[in-house]
Amino acid sequence: MIADAGRELAALGWTPATSSNFSMRLDPSHVAVTVSGRDKGKLGAEDIMVVDLDNQPVATTARPSAETALHTQIYRRFADVGAVLHTHSRAQSVASRLFAEAGAVRFEGWELQKAIAGHSTHESVLDLPVFPNTQDMSVLVGQIDAWLDAGKPLHGYLINGHGIYAWGVDMAEARRHLEAFEFLLNCELDLRRLSS
Repeated sequence: MIADAGRELAALGWTPATSSNFSMRLDPSHVAVTVSGRDKGKLGAEDIMVVDLDNQPVATTARPSAETALHTQIYRRFADVGAVLHTHSRAQSVASRLFAEAGAVRFEGWELQKAIAGHSTHESVLDLPVFPNTQDMSVLVGQIDAWLDAGKPLHGYLINGHGIYAWGVDMAEARRHLEAFEFLLNCELDLRRLSS
């Protein structure tokens, strides 16, 4: 399923230059995750590895992405999450820079907000936080933990100048959430362009 998602998302142009990483929960203690530096549009069995929730490889010498800690954090924080997708579309990357100072993209009144689990009406507010980029994953993990520990809902997030993380109970829901956020970000970017 990870390879299928990789092919679909690469075909959309959301995984340029071997960027992005994908994962799926295997059991309460292990996840399958893409190996670092692989072309996400051409994933095979050798391009996916198993790690535990402490980011340690299991039965392999392959190297997981440095961002694996962001995947395992979501699995630890949300017991029902079964898949995490991280991509770098142009819209995601541009929006992450545009909204970085505000700290979040706020969606209000868009019908497609209902594609995100837990949102049953367009008459709601959906915040997609934007966290500062850093090569130190422990810093990012700490910022995301602080957001959650403050009781703020989290359905996905952007990293400034980077891309998006989205997840779901299974790969289909994670894919739906990712596609919905992509659409909503494009709508917000279009509004900015048209109003300038």
